[in-house]
Amino acid sequence: MVLFVTGRCHRSCWYCPLSSNRRGKDVVFANERKIEYSSQIIDEAETMSALGTGITGGEPLLCIDRVIEYCKMLKNRFGKNHQIHLYTAKAPTYEELLALKGCVDEIRLHPSHECWENILESDFIRSAQHAKAIGFDIGIEVPALPGLELLIPALPYLDFLNINELEWGETNADEMRRRGFELDDSFHNAVKGTRKWAEKLCLNEKVHWCSSSFKDSVQLRERLKRIAKNTARPFDEITDDGTIVYGVLEPEAGTSEACAELCFKELGKDGYSICGDHIETAWWLLAEAPDKIPGKKTVIERYPNEGIIVEVTPL
Repeated sequence: MVLFVTGRCHRSCWYCPLSSNRRGKDVVFANERKIEYSSQIIDEAETMSALGTGITGGEPLLCIDRVIEYCKMLKNRFGKNHQIHLYTAKAPTYEELLALKGCVDEIRLHPSHECWENILESDFIRSAQHAKAIGFDIGIEVPALPGLELLIPALPYLDFLNINELEWGETNADEMRRRGFELDDSFHNAVKGTRKWAEKLCLNEKVHWCSSSFKDSVQLRERLKRIAKNTARPFDEITDDGTIVYGVLEPEAGTSEACAELCFKELGKDGYSICGDHIETAWWLLAEAPDKIPGKKTVIERYPNEGIIVEVTPL
């Protein structure tokens, strides 16, 4: 589960891809679900059978008490094996690290691009040393930018170095254009040519590359599949992408009961759901015999658990 604990941040990195509905705002999201009270976080984790949680922002350590509260809640509910990692653009102090002990398992530091040249003299190395001594797994996670090789001297102090493919977003698009960057293709958010900056560095066993397409096509899809498996109704069809597909019938006047009886006859009591003025049921039931059931019929594809609608197809 991705737990976004705040959009506030003490830095203003030009490459930050955070969306406008989160950037600078003190809001909480678990995956794509906006959180109003903390118990909803547990609900979301259970919905997707989460094995771990990534704490992100904004800058999570600007609300460290919130981070500790949420992490303790997750550990208490799912046990110590529920792995929690924390992204931070700060160099946590020794006191902050001690406060996080037992709540967070792994810390991923994000030193600013400007300090890469003098990384060994930065506070991030001090934080890494303290973190290792306390018992955290510790690493650096940065986007692919020119000068990645400047981080090589930091490797002996780290368990890993993660490099994320530079991503184009709505809030950094102007800065991308100003620097002459282009999209790699029209299907993903990856910036053209940034992979080559990481190629040599990725030969080191501590260095890991995460492509934009992997995050979009694999991580998101697998999360959706887990949610769909736990929340799909008997008549929902789960796709390979983790979306669900079902049919919607808007009966003609005076035919609602007859339509419901037909769905019951074909699929049983769990084969349909009456939702106000329409009936939701298996899409194929409406598609295979469109003339048998009167009314307006459509096929809906959407993210699971009442997520966003991906496609509406009239029958």
